[in-house]
Amino acid sequence: MNLEPCPFFIGGEWLQPNVAGTPVFNPSTGDTIAECPIGTVADVNAAVEAAHAAFPAWMETPPVERARILGKFKMLMDENFEDIVRSNTREHGKTLVESRGDVKRGIEVVEFALGVPSLMMGEVLENVARGIDCEAIRQPLGVCVGITPFNFPAMVPLWMYPIAIACGNTFVLKPSEKVPLTAIKIAKLLEKAGLPKGVLNIVHGGREVVDALLTHPKVKAISFVGSTPIARYIYEVGTKHGKRVQSNGGAKNYVIIMPDADVENSTRGVIEAAFGCAGERCMAGSTAVVVGAAEKLVLPTLVEATKRIKVGPTDREAQPDMGALISRQHANRVQELISIGEQQGAKVLADGRGVKVNEAPNGFYVGATILDHVQTGTTVAKEEIFGPVLNVMHMEDLGAAIELANKSMYGNGASIFTRSGKAAREFKHSAKAGMIGINIGVPASMAWFPFNGWDESFFGDLHMQGREGVQFFTQQKVTTSRWFSYGEGDIWHTEKK
Repeated sequence: MNLEPCPFFIGGEWLQPNVAGTPVFNPSTGDTIAECPIGTVADVNAAVEAAHAAFPAWMETPPVERARILGKFKMLMDENFEDIVRSNTREHGKTLVESRGDVKRGIEVVEFALGVPSLMMGEVLENVARGIDCEAIRQPLGVCVGITPFNFPAMVPLWMYPIAIACGNTFVLKPSEKVPLTAIKIAKLLEKAGLPKGVLNIVHGGREVVDALLTHPKVKAISFVGSTPIARYIYEVGTKHGKRVQSNGGAKNYVIIMPDADVENSTRGVIEAAFGCAGERCMAGSTAVVVGAAEKLVLPTLVEATKRIKVGPTDREAQPDMGALISRQHANRVQELISIGEQQGAKVLADGRGVKVNEAPNGFYVGATILDHVQTGTTVAKEEIFGPVLNVMHMEDLGAAIELANKSMYGNGASIFTRSGKAAREFKHSAKAGMIGINIGVPASMAWFPFNGWDESFFGDLHMQGREGVQFFTQQKVTTSRWFSYGEGDIWHTEKK
């Protein structure tokens, strides 16, 4: 089988190193479709130096001209939308519908970045004191870095570099070695749109490459998305070496189902939250808290709907409801955690451990699973499973449900399903999470708002996306000025005199 090339992109050149790499799988079939090369410190140095060399000219490029290149990029992404979607599905395993959402959300960040001439506008105040004026402007930082996870091959890199380069920075992207191909495909479109050489660079690799990026003296800022332990590490090492860092970690998001919830809509919302993208997302609604009578009103319908979820290969026209997990190792770990949950007292209401996919027997599959009566303190209650597993917990009232959710060390999202405005308001006010959903299972913010994780779900001060993204990738300069007299040679002054 011919493997798809997986080159570096450094200084405007696509470089295919002759080194051993790690396999890139099609999770639907288990086939190897590429080998991702493992870069070195020398590769990082080359990419950073290329970005550093490109920075002065790119910084001086007027923001409106930078926006025009991104406008062409956005048009090319629209024209090649389905090609990107299929690449995304092939290397990740998510359904085509989910990949379309992945790519669409990334394009929306590009659309937001097109407004950079307005977004970077500063402030001026005349006469802060007599005859003294003050102005604040935003300028780019320099070389910025993005380190991205496997679960959104298109969207997460696009959270980062469109805003960064729109603001006048140059960029080095290290995509996940599990899913590098979509990032490469998208970068080629940006190159075609006319981006100057060196403004965007791509390196591949593991721990050595990451550490080299975190400590390189010419890197000014780091953006990261991944698990909480790694997010904490990225933040601590990056800031120790003087970098500005925004580092998104994992989550354990709670979905509260009230007795008055609309059964059909709440079931659909919880199913999408728990099992969308096979649960491989940091905004997954992985814990449902059924309140009071919701146990009898909603839970049976939820269980039946879960058992009907069809699992299968997503790299063909006939689409299942849910695709494969990213690797066999991860699928085995998810099944292990389901068994641990059962051993620790949870009741398995829907069991995805024995799922059979006859048309793709070597794919990395786990079926949709519900664990009922999960107790606080157990492994599955605390650990981010990152798979199609829904924990169910029971509480008698809303206050107890909120208190339970607020004990989580994470703080990405929290949702409630209810018809009560009063309950919704109490939840919105009291829930300790950065993104709140009311009758919405996955309250992930769109491009115009920050992706607003709290607590152990985020390390840093300025979040990705929205105006905070612009603030992260720029620094302010404040100028205070006073003029005592007309300068020598001033024509107006000379003629008047």
